[in-house]
Amino acid sequence: MRPSSSSAAREQASPRGDAAAEPPPPRSPAAHFATTDSLTAYWRFYWAVAGTQLARWLPEEPGVLLDMSAPDFRGAPRALAAGHDVVTLLPSAETAPRRTLSLVNGSAQVPRRRRSPGRLRPVVGDPANLDGFAPGAFDGVIADNRVLSRQLATEASLAEIARVLRPGGRTLICVDSVVLGMALLAEQDCWPELSFAAGADVLLVPWPDGSITRCFTAEQLTELLAGAGLEVEWIRPRTVLSASTVEHMMESDPRALNRLVEMELRAEESDDYVGVHLLASARRPD
Repeated sequence: MRPSSSSAAREQASPRGDAAAEPPPPRSPAAHFATTDSLTAYWRFYWAVAGTQLARWLPEEPGVLLDMSAPDFRGAPRALAAGHDVVTLLPSAETAPRRTLSLVNGSAQVPRRRRSPGRLRPVVGDPANLDGFAPGAFDGVIADNRVLSRQLATEASLAEIARVLRPGGRTLICVDSVVLGMALLAEQDCWPELSFAAGADVLLVPWPDGSITRCFTAEQLTELLAGAGLEVEWIRPRTVLSASTVEHMMESDPRALNRLVEMELRAEESDDYVGVHLLASARRPD
């Protein structure tokens, strides 16, 4: 691994798509990983990039999508506006709206006819267990916002995604990279663990909030997707531009956001040493 990767990760990492308007100052760069101020210049840029990436990935024809990315992910409104029906997983009954999918014979019955804009169908569910959905129920599955890094048995989650995709269906996933994992270990002074991180078959790293994240190289992610029976279309970093670059340019010109997003999306860099989150698109073979 490149020693400079930790400094790049330090500026870019974030576990969530939402945050309090006035987050407390982080105690260390590692603590910053668990705190996102969505109003800051960098995070406005980050989520603008994520939204554009999702818009480019969405199927051209309206379909039925499963969003596993947690309620704070901002992708569902964009998919709905594009005419897709979206089933979004909620983590518990306490946060679930009253509308849920009807269950028949133990499988969620997903409507196949679409309207424009699409319909949102919240349902309480576990990203690690999609047994409530019939095989081939969805045209696409969105697993953004690091959801598969938080599911440590990622192989099982990917197998479930493959099962509920129709033949030819696609999935978009975002996971933590080994760059982020090494930065977290360094910030927590886990030097013995850090020395083995680059060659680890499975890299599990403590998060500052006490949770655990699973981090991947592009090669490991490719192998896991193939093992689930999915064909990889592409893997790339979510962002390449650093937080300091983005914030400097936006301080100089508050109208620079669109230009920065265009610069990011034109970048052809796909080296997993760059960026703290990896974005991948894969499809279930016909």
